[in-house]
Amino acid sequence: MSNYEPLYIDYLIYFNRDQDYFECHEVLEELWLERDRDSLYKGLLQIAVGLYHFRNGNLRGGIMMLQSSVDLLEPYPDTTLGIELGILVQEVKEVVKQLSEPDAHSVTYRDLSIRIVDQALEQEILKRSLELKPNIPQRRSPTRGRIYEEKMKAMDQGKVEP
Repeated sequence: MSNYEPLYIDYLIYFNRDQDYFECHEVLEELWLERDRDSLYKGLLQIAVGLYHFRNGNLRGGIMMLQSSVDLLEPYPDTTLGIELGILVQEVKEVVKQLSEPDAHSVTYRDLSIRIVDQALEQEILKRSLELKPNIPQRRSPTRGRIYEEKMKAMDQGKVEP
């Protein structure tokens, strides 16, 4: 029996493996609602939403969501839910600081990773990763059409790595 919610495991896979923050939001929002709007899940959800906005050029939305996530997550222990939450919160704070500078428009976007510290969680992630089809992160881009479809088709046929 797992100590971790399946939706939480999916969130971690979409976050670390796929950097698909839209899908992270989708799966963790469902868990957040099931868990009576638990602030821990809300904070993790908001990190994904903030990174999604930042990646798509919505700096204001990114800052708002990322700062809100920090406010929600700071009270929790550094190691929570099998992850290095303290390190993640520090990295999010650094992004918020960069995006709050006057020259924020020149800040280069970068993905974050969530460090897994529980071996049992790591094993569950590995097992579920074999079942969960990789996602290409949803980005607003004119290159999503034909090229995206060709890459998805090639992935389905096993010709291309995600």
